[in-house]
Amino acid sequence: MKSIKILLFLLVSTVISNCKNSPNSTETASSIITFLDNGEEFTPSEQKQIREVVLQSEQEIRTLLPTLPDSINVSFEIVDWDLDVVGGVTGRTETNSPPVVFIQISENYPGGITAATQKALKHTIFHEFHHLSRGWAIQDNKYGPGISIAAINEGLAVVFSEEYTNEAMEADTPPAEAIAEAWVKEIRALPINANYQHWMFQHPDGRLAVGYRTGNFLIRKAMSESGKDILELSELTPDEIYQLAGYGQSN
Repeated sequence: MKSIKILLFLLVSTVISNCKNSPNSTETASSIITFLDNGEEFTPSEQKQIREVVLQSEQEIRTLLPTLPDSINVSFEIVDWDLDVVGGVTGRTETNSPPVVFIQISENYPGGITAATQKALKHTIFHEFHHLSRGWAIQDNKYGPGISIAAINEGLAVVFSEEYTNEAMEADTPPAEAIAEAWVKEIRALPINANYQHWMFQHPDGRLAVGYRTGNFLIRKAMSESGKDILELSELTPDEIYQLAGYGQSN
């Protein structure tokens, strides 16, 4: 999911548990929260704050996304990365079967773990849980490869999170319309095996998060042109969304 520079270097640690809960329940969240030991420890107050944000966010999301998996494993670790452009928090959805989400919180964010949690953890949980609902995970991707598909699916998660948390991150902000239109054409002309890291995170020409920022633009345009909201768009295929935005089918 969505750090700009550091996702190339992530080391995956998987914690898997099982717990059942009705996907439509608004009373009890079912996230299984763990804290990975990599030499740094979350304080008890930080753990309490994180648990409260995750469980409250899950309850809110379940009322919006009925296809959210019954039980979700969410693992946290402290990192020393520069994550200021994403509010000090980043994450990735590893798999939808069983559902596993990894969250990294930077101790170097101004104000530390507590400030980053307050600023961006809810935003990140909404983003990553949208991926679980839609089936857009690293090992379980039901939409296939390609930057044009990635831009749509990441754009959906970005807009979903922005709409329901009222937080927008610098890393996801679309460029000016003329530039965004040019980026759409560029992305749609890419071969299916175009470098994911270059187009979604850091391009060799210096551009950052081209796929995320273009995806945000595309989803906002599809909403404007069609009158559909983000929940309605989230039920559609990438091709259908491109058509609503006025671009025909994806490549």
